[in-house]
Amino acid sequence: MVTQEVPEAIRSLKIKTSSVKRTRKEYLMYRTEVEKEQATLEKMKEQGKEFHDLKQQENVLGESNMMIPETRQRLEALLSDLEVYIGANKEEIEGSEELEAANEIIKAVVDMFEE
Repeated sequence: MVTQEVPEAIRSLKIKTSSVKRTRKEYLMYRTEVEKEQATLEKMKEQGKEFHDLKQQENVLGESNMMIPETRQRLEALLSDLEVYIGANKEEIEGSEELEAANEIIKAVVDMFEE
């Protein structure tokens, strides 16, 4: 069986694209978690839970909220790195499936940030 070696530019593009995908998924997970924890806090308030329990839930919500800006910052840096890489290696990656996948994730992240 003959295996073809993947060009370095394509391999690097795959890695960078995967990093953006993974971080986007993490960012979306934190946003969902904040919504869930906020709903839990509101429900606890309606049920008249004790002050300590409410304070604990507020801490959980606060920790989740703190992760969103940090994760967004990492995602923006990874996105920028991917876009720069594509621009610098256009000839080696042009027409590849990996470039198409990278462009799709770039669009998805940009659209998500515009929401």
